[in-house]
Amino acid sequence: MPAMLWTLWHDRPMVEVTAASVYDGPERVCRLIADTGAGSRNSVFELVLQEQTCISCGGIFMGHIRLGGAYSGRFPLYLVQIRMTKLNFEELVPAAGVPSAPNGFDGIAGFKFLKRFHYGNFSDPEQFGLDVLPPP
Repeated sequence: MPAMLWTLWHDRPMVEVTAASVYDGPERVCRLIADTGAGSRNSVFELVLQEQTCISCGGIFMGHIRLGGAYSGRFPLYLVQIRMTKLNFEELVPAAGVPSAPNGFDGIAGFKFLKRFHYGNFSDPEQFGLDVLPPP
């Protein structure tokens, strides 16, 4: 059984992360589509979040990046403090700030983020989960 497991949301795999302020400000639980097709292992970004979430959680502006998939164009890049307590994960993660998220979600967890973990349905096609990778 993986450390974290979620039921499909709108028939799509999803993960929930906490966007935590680096300045002791508000936190926000974000429901993200788990999308291995979003970006590559060499992408600058790991998450795609609504820009307002990046700003309200004290995201650190890093510049702009160009995206060419579902979101096409130039978008701001932020470092956002992301936490998943059950996975003992808390890091600044690069997130592209977009004006709106996919319907019913707060953003997208791309391949570069997901590959940090074991991920998949863990033999249950109605769920999606993450687990810690073993040490190298």
